[in-house]
Amino acid sequence: MLGKFFESLYLKVFVNIVVKNSTTDVYIELCSKKGVIDNAEDSFSTTKMSEDMLEFITSYTRESPFSYTSVLDTSESQGAIPTCSKNRLSYYYDVSASEYKCQDKKWAYYTSKSDLYDIERRYQDIGVDFVFSPFSILANFFKDKVDSHHAMYILVQEGFLSLCVFDNSQLLFAQHLDMEKITESDDLLMDDSDEELDLDEGIDLEDIDVMDADDSLDDFSDIEDLDSLEEIDEFSDNKDVEEEFYHEESDEIAENEDTGFNEDYQRFSLIQSSMNHFYKDEKYESEFIENVYIADGVGISSDLKRYLEEEMFLSVYVRHLELGAEVSELARSEVGL
Repeated sequence: MLGKFFESLYLKVFVNIVVKNSTTDVYIELCSKKGVIDNAEDSFSTTKMSEDMLEFITSYTRESPFSYTSVLDTSESQGAIPTCSKNRLSYYYDVSASEYKCQDKKWAYYTSKSDLYDIERRYQDIGVDFVFSPFSILANFFKDKVDSHHAMYILVQEGFLSLCVFDNSQLLFAQHLDMEKITESDDLLMDDSDEELDLDEGIDLEDIDVMDADDSLDDFSDIEDLDSLEEIDEFSDNKDVEEEFYHEESDEIAENEDTGFNEDYQRFSLIQSSMNHFYKDEKYESEFIENVYIADGVGISSDLKRYLEEEMFLSVYVRHLELGAEVSELARSEVGL
């Protein structure tokens, strides 16, 4: 009782770290028991902990004894598999060198122990409470769709694609792809049923021992333990709608046109190869995909949507998201806010 009273005297500080190709975004939320009351964010030209980043973070965390640091996992050795049964896990992936948890007793996500330790060492000056998977983001961001639709869901990050197929809340397939490490000549490899490129969710670093299949899967935590572009379909929280998507500055479009085209074509190629993998690999219960929901964390052009619709005859819906805010939402849920 006294602890609850003491806790109510302070704001809770949520520090959320999203690492990109060559930069790191830090998004901070200050919360009372009523919810978020303020936020701050900054970007740093490094993928490691720097003095500037440490000072930015501690300028907020020193004001409260209740702070929580979360990291979005971008490591290559992560994934998600469509079972929670210990006897079936190895059919999809050898998790002996990984930490894994189950989601709703239906499917599991994992990440390698060595990657978790690397994250711990990188942020040892501040400590890490939660490591969240891209799949945690997708499952939460598209919750109303995942629970009632059969579709592919894609998270687009700078340099990464996270893809999964859900059928009425049951995971059927997942891949996490590092765009820098997969060249056009490598795309064919993803059709090989022996290659596993999967996605992950948050890891409880405090409970670093392998979890039982009946454990819940919300996080792997505590380490100590486009002038305008063409129309793009977006959807609201409750129903799909069509909206026009514009870049704010036409000059920016001209400046980034070639780069955006190349990246979106590469994304299209990877998505196409991933679908082929899903359809051809006998391990997965492949069902024909008609709808694709994209969580856009980078500001994709309309080209990606057009490629998928014209070349693969898919219905594509795009929605923008702020990765730092989405990570923070998961962290707040973990601590009961």
